[in-house]
Amino acid sequence: MNAATLKFLQALFADSSLNRLPGAYGGDRIFDTPAIGVARGDDPIFIKFKQVVGPEHMTPLEMWQAAKPGIEDMRADRLRLVSIIFPYVRRIRQAGKTAREFPAEIYCVGRNFANAFMVDVLRQTVGFFRQKGFDALAAMLNPAFEIIVKQDPIRIYSKWSERHIAFAAGLGTFSLHEGLITDVGCNIRLASVITDAPLQATDRPSDVPYANCLFYSGKKCKKCAEKCPAGAITEYGHDKLKCYLYGRRIEKEMNARLEPILKPHRRVIDGCEQISHPVGCAFCQFDVPCMDHNPIKSK
Repeated sequence: MNAATLKFLQALFADSSLNRLPGAYGGDRIFDTPAIGVARGDDPIFIKFKQVVGPEHMTPLEMWQAAKPGIEDMRADRLRLVSIIFPYVRRIRQAGKTAREFPAEIYCVGRNFANAFMVDVLRQTVGFFRQKGFDALAAMLNPAFEIIVKQDPIRIYSKWSERHIAFAAGLGTFSLHEGLITDVGCNIRLASVITDAPLQATDRPSDVPYANCLFYSGKKCKKCAEKCPAGAITEYGHDKLKCYLYGRRIEKEMNARLEPILKPHRRVIDGCEQISHPVGCAFCQFDVPCMDHNPIKSK
Protein backbone atom coordinates (compact mmCIF):
# COMPACT_ATOMS: atom_id res chain seq x y z
CA MET A 1 0.00 0.00 0.00
CA ASN A 2 3.03 2.27 0.34
CA ALA A 3 3.38 2.41 -3.45
CA ALA A 4 -0.31 3.24 -3.93
CA THR A 5 -0.07 6.04 -1.37
CA LEU A 6 2.99 7.54 -3.04
CA LYS A 7 1.38 7.26 -6.49
CA PHE A 8 -1.71 9.08 -5.18
CA LEU A 9 0.44 11.89 -3.77
CA GLN A 10 2.56 12.18 -6.91
CA ALA A 11 -0.58 12.66 -8.99
CA LEU A 12 -1.94 15.20 -6.51
CA PHE A 13 1.29 17.22 -6.58
CA ALA A 14 1.34 17.13 -10.39
CA ASP A 15 -2.31 17.95 -11.04
CA SER A 16 -3.49 20.19 -8.20
CA SER A 17 -4.16 23.81 -9.15
CA LEU A 18 -3.23 24.72 -5.57
CA ASN A 19 0.36 23.61 -6.18
CA ARG A 20 0.87 26.51 -8.55
CA LEU A 21 2.34 29.98 -8.37
CA PRO A 22 0.02 32.78 -9.53
CA GLY A 23 0.01 33.57 -13.25
CA ALA A 24 2.13 36.67 -12.72
CA TYR A 25 4.92 34.31 -11.66
CA GLY A 26 4.42 31.91 -14.52
CA GLY A 27 1.93 29.54 -12.92
CA ASP A 28 4.64 26.93 -12.35
CA ARG A 29 4.64 24.37 -9.56
CA ILE A 30 5.60 25.34 -6.03
CA PHE A 31 6.64 21.86 -4.93
CA ASP A 32 8.44 19.18 -6.88
CA THR A 33 7.73 15.42 -6.63
CA PRO A 34 6.92 14.34 -3.04
CA ALA A 35 8.61 11.63 -1.01
CA ILE A 36 7.17 9.65 1.88
CA GLY A 37 8.34 7.63 4.85
CA VAL A 38 6.32 5.45 7.20
CA ALA A 39 6.78 4.85 10.92
CA ARG A 40 5.00 2.42 13.22
CA GLY A 41 2.80 3.91 15.90
CA ASP A 42 4.46 1.80 18.58
CA ASP A 43 8.02 2.79 17.67
CA PRO A 44 9.80 3.53 21.01
CA ILE A 45 11.27 6.69 19.51
CA PHE A 46 7.97 8.50 20.08
CA ILE A 47 8.40 8.09 23.84
CA LYS A 48 11.91 9.52 23.52
CA PHE A 49 10.49 12.61 21.78
CA LYS A 50 8.86 13.54 25.09
CA GLN A 51 12.40 14.04 26.40
CA VAL A 52 13.94 15.47 23.25
CA VAL A 53 11.15 17.82 22.14
CA GLY A 54 9.10 18.34 25.30
CA PRO A 55 6.92 16.37 27.72
CA GLU A 56 3.77 17.54 25.93
CA HIS A 57 4.84 16.06 22.61
CA MET A 58 2.19 13.49 21.74
CA THR A 59 2.66 9.90 20.70
CA PRO A 60 0.66 8.73 17.66
CA LEU A 61 -1.80 6.93 19.93
CA GLU A 62 -2.26 10.03 22.11
CA MET A 63 -2.95 12.17 19.05
CA TRP A 64 -5.38 9.55 17.71
CA GLN A 65 -7.25 9.39 21.01
CA ALA A 66 -7.39 13.18 21.25
CA ALA A 67 -8.95 13.34 17.79
CA LYS A 68 -11.35 10.46 18.39
CA PRO A 69 -12.54 10.64 22.02
CA GLY A 70 -14.65 7.74 23.16
CA ILE A 71 -12.90 5.29 20.84
CA GLU A 72 -10.60 3.38 23.17
CA ASP A 73 -9.95 0.11 21.36
CA MET A 74 -7.11 1.42 19.16
CA ARG A 75 -3.62 0.06 19.83
CA ALA A 76 -0.39 1.83 19.00
CA ASP A 77 0.91 -1.13 16.99
CA ARG A 78 -2.00 -0.77 14.55
CA LEU A 79 -1.17 2.83 13.71
CA ARG A 80 1.14 4.04 10.95
CA LEU A 81 2.48 7.54 10.36
CA VAL A 82 2.95 8.74 6.80
CA SER A 83 5.42 11.62 6.69
CA ILE A 84 5.31 13.65 3.46
CA ILE A 85 8.15 15.76 2.06
CA PHE A 86 7.18 18.85 0.05
CA PRO A 87 10.40 19.86 -1.82
CA TYR A 88 10.46 23.35 -3.30
CA VAL A 89 11.11 23.43 -7.05
CA ARG A 90 14.52 24.40 -8.39
CA ARG A 91 13.34 27.84 -9.55
CA ILE A 92 12.38 28.87 -6.02
CA ARG A 93 15.55 27.40 -4.56
CA GLN A 94 17.73 29.24 -7.08
CA ALA A 95 16.01 32.55 -6.31
CA GLY A 96 16.54 32.00 -2.60
CA LYS A 97 20.26 31.47 -3.12
CA THR A 98 20.78 35.03 -4.31
CA ALA A 99 18.48 36.79 -1.80
CA ARG A 100 20.07 39.25 0.62
CA GLU A 101 18.57 40.91 3.72
CA PHE A 102 15.03 39.87 2.79
CA PRO A 103 13.77 36.53 1.42
CA ALA A 104 13.30 36.17 -2.33
CA GLU A 105 9.92 37.47 -3.51
CA ILE A 106 9.04 34.29 -5.36
CA TYR A 107 9.82 32.25 -2.23
CA CYS A 108 7.50 34.45 -0.15
CA VAL A 109 4.71 34.11 -2.70
CA GLY A 110 5.27 30.36 -3.03
CA ARG A 111 5.35 29.88 0.73
CA ASN A 112 2.03 31.69 1.10
CA PHE A 113 0.33 29.78 -1.70
CA ALA A 114 1.83 26.52 -0.39
CA ASN A 115 -0.12 26.66 2.86
CA ALA A 116 -3.48 26.05 1.21
CA PHE A 117 -2.02 23.24 -0.88
CA MET A 118 -0.53 21.50 2.15
CA VAL A 119 -3.86 21.58 3.97
CA ASP A 120 -5.56 20.19 0.87
CA VAL A 121 -2.98 17.40 0.59
CA LEU A 122 -3.61 16.39 4.19
CA ARG A 123 -7.38 16.39 3.73
CA GLN A 124 -7.21 14.46 0.49
CA THR A 125 -4.77 11.92 1.92
CA VAL A 126 -7.12 11.31 4.84
CA GLY A 127 -9.89 10.87 2.26
CA PHE A 128 -7.70 8.48 0.24
CA PHE A 129 -7.31 6.14 3.21
CA ARG A 130 -10.98 6.35 4.13
CA GLN A 131 -11.99 5.44 0.59
CA LYS A 132 -9.82 2.33 1.00
CA GLY A 133 -11.84 1.37 4.10
CA PHE A 134 -9.41 2.64 6.74
CA ASP A 135 -9.43 5.58 9.12
CA ALA A 136 -6.97 8.48 9.17
CA LEU A 137 -6.34 11.94 10.56
CA ALA A 138 -3.91 14.81 10.06
CA ALA A 139 -2.30 15.87 13.34
CA MET A 140 -1.62 19.38 12.06
CA LEU A 141 -5.37 19.90 11.51
CA ASN A 142 -6.32 18.40 14.87
CA PRO A 143 -7.37 20.85 17.65
CA ALA A 144 -4.90 19.01 19.91
CA PHE A 145 -2.03 20.45 17.82
CA GLU A 146 -0.49 23.33 19.75
CA ILE A 147 2.65 25.46 19.92
CA ILE A 148 4.12 25.46 23.43
CA VAL A 149 5.98 28.53 24.76
CA LYS A 150 7.78 28.22 28.09
CA GLN A 151 9.75 30.70 30.18
CA ASP A 152 12.96 30.39 32.22
CA PRO A 153 14.53 29.32 29.98
CA ILE A 154 12.42 30.31 26.99
CA ARG A 155 11.51 27.31 24.86
CA ILE A 156 9.31 27.08 21.78
CA TYR A 157 8.12 23.75 20.44
CA SER A 158 4.97 21.99 19.26
CA LYS A 159 3.00 19.04 20.52
CA TRP A 160 3.57 17.40 17.15
CA SER A 161 6.90 18.13 15.49
CA GLU A 162 6.74 17.30 11.79
CA ARG A 163 10.54 17.26 11.64
CA HIS A 164 10.75 14.63 14.36
CA ILE A 165 7.98 12.59 12.76
CA ALA A 166 9.94 12.63 9.49
CA PHE A 167 13.07 11.57 11.37
CA ALA A 168 11.17 8.65 12.90
CA ALA A 169 9.99 7.67 9.41
CA GLY A 170 13.58 7.51 8.15
CA LEU A 171 13.38 10.52 5.84
CA GLY A 172 16.39 12.38 7.20
CA THR A 173 18.35 13.70 10.18
CA PHE A 174 18.79 17.11 11.75
CA SER A 175 21.32 19.83 11.01
CA LEU A 176 23.12 22.59 12.85
CA HIS A 177 20.22 24.91 11.91
CA GLU A 178 17.76 22.23 13.17
CA GLY A 179 16.15 21.71 9.78
CA LEU A 180 15.82 18.16 8.50
CA ILE A 181 18.39 17.10 5.90
CA THR A 182 16.71 14.62 3.56
CA ASP A 183 17.79 13.05 0.28
CA VAL A 184 16.18 16.07 -1.45
CA GLY A 185 17.79 18.53 0.94
CA CYS A 186 16.58 20.70 3.82
CA ASN A 187 14.72 23.32 1.76
CA ILE A 188 11.40 21.55 2.18
CA ARG A 189 8.08 21.57 4.03
CA LEU A 190 6.77 18.60 5.99
CA ALA A 191 3.39 17.22 6.98
CA SER A 192 2.04 13.90 8.19
CA VAL A 193 -1.04 11.70 8.41
CA ILE A 194 -1.82 9.01 10.99
CA THR A 195 -3.74 6.00 9.72
CA ASP A 196 -4.67 2.45 10.65
CA ALA A 197 -4.02 1.30 7.07
CA PRO A 198 -1.52 -1.63 6.91
CA LEU A 199 1.43 0.31 5.53
CA GLN A 200 4.96 -1.09 5.68
CA ALA A 201 7.27 0.88 7.97
CA THR A 202 10.29 2.24 6.10
CA ASP A 203 13.83 1.77 7.35
CA ARG A 204 15.45 4.47 9.46
CA PRO A 205 19.02 4.54 8.12
CA SER A 206 20.40 6.06 11.31
CA ASP A 207 19.27 6.83 14.86
CA VAL A 208 22.12 9.34 15.11
CA PRO A 209 20.17 12.63 15.07
CA TYR A 210 22.75 14.66 13.10
CA ALA A 211 24.16 11.96 10.81
CA ASN A 212 23.50 13.94 7.59
CA CYS A 213 25.03 17.23 8.79
CA LEU A 214 28.52 18.08 7.55
CA PHE A 215 29.31 20.14 10.66
CA TYR A 216 28.46 17.33 13.07
CA SER A 217 30.31 14.89 10.84
CA GLY A 218 33.54 16.82 11.39
CA LYS A 219 33.64 18.58 8.01
CA LYS A 220 33.86 22.09 9.56
CA CYS A 221 30.82 23.35 7.65
CA LYS A 222 28.98 26.29 9.22
CA LYS A 223 27.47 27.71 6.05
CA CYS A 224 24.01 27.97 7.64
CA ALA A 225 25.48 30.04 10.49
CA GLU A 226 27.13 32.36 7.97
CA LYS A 227 23.82 32.77 6.15
CA CYS A 228 21.76 33.56 9.27
CA PRO A 229 21.16 37.34 9.52
CA ALA A 230 19.87 36.99 13.09
CA GLY A 231 23.00 35.37 14.50
CA ALA A 232 20.74 32.58 15.74
CA ILE A 233 23.03 29.74 14.62
CA THR A 234 26.43 29.04 16.13
CA GLU A 235 28.59 25.98 16.65
CA TYR A 236 26.51 25.44 19.80
CA GLY A 237 23.29 25.06 17.84
CA HIS A 238 20.16 27.01 16.99
CA ASP A 239 18.69 29.76 19.20
CA LYS A 240 14.96 29.47 18.55
CA LEU A 241 14.10 32.75 20.28
CA LYS A 242 16.50 34.82 18.17
CA CYS A 243 15.22 33.01 15.09
CA TYR A 244 11.57 33.64 16.04
CA LEU A 245 12.09 37.33 16.79
CA TYR A 246 13.97 37.95 13.54
CA GLY A 247 11.28 36.07 11.66
CA ARG A 248 8.61 38.39 13.09
CA ARG A 249 10.68 41.40 12.02
CA ILE A 250 10.98 39.96 8.51
CA GLU A 251 7.26 39.27 8.43
CA LYS A 252 6.40 42.81 9.52
CA GLU A 253 8.61 44.43 6.92
CA MET A 254 7.72 42.01 4.14
CA ASN A 255 3.96 42.25 4.69
CA ALA A 256 3.95 45.79 3.31
CA ARG A 257 5.76 44.54 0.20
CA LEU A 258 3.68 41.41 -0.20
CA GLU A 259 0.26 43.01 0.17
CA PRO A 260 0.19 44.67 -3.28
CA ILE A 261 1.93 41.64 -4.82
CA LEU A 262 -0.40 39.01 -3.41
CA LYS A 263 -3.68 40.94 -3.27
CA PRO A 264 -4.55 40.42 -6.98
CA HIS A 265 -3.85 36.70 -6.63
CA ARG A 266 -5.61 35.90 -3.36
CA ARG A 267 -7.31 32.56 -3.19
CA VAL A 268 -10.66 31.75 -1.68
CA ILE A 269 -10.28 28.55 0.33
CA ASP A 270 -13.38 27.00 1.92
CA GLY A 271 -15.26 30.22 1.25
CA CYS A 272 -12.68 32.39 3.04
CA GLU A 273 -10.36 34.82 1.31
CA GLN A 274 -6.74 34.27 2.30
CA ILE A 275 -5.55 37.67 3.51
CA SER A 276 -2.58 36.92 5.77
CA HIS A 277 0.94 36.81 4.38
CA PRO A 278 3.14 34.64 6.64
CA VAL A 279 6.80 34.79 5.69
CA GLY A 280 9.62 32.57 6.81
CA CYS A 281 13.21 33.80 6.88
CA ALA A 282 14.78 30.48 5.77
CA PHE A 283 18.13 32.02 4.77
CA CYS A 284 19.81 29.05 6.47
CA GLN A 285 18.14 26.69 3.96
CA PHE A 286 19.34 28.45 0.80
CA ASP A 287 22.80 28.31 -0.78
CA VAL A 288 24.03 25.76 1.76
CA PRO A 289 25.54 22.34 0.98
CA CYS A 290 22.38 20.58 2.23
CA MET A 291 19.86 22.77 0.36
CA ASP A 292 18.80 20.23 -2.26
CA HIS A 293 20.51 16.95 -1.37
CA ASN A 294 22.07 14.96 1.46
CA PRO A 295 25.75 16.06 1.42
CA ILE A 296 26.89 13.06 3.44
CA LYS A 297 25.30 10.55 1.08
CA SER A 298 26.66 12.39 -1.98
CA LYS A 299 30.16 12.17 -0.57
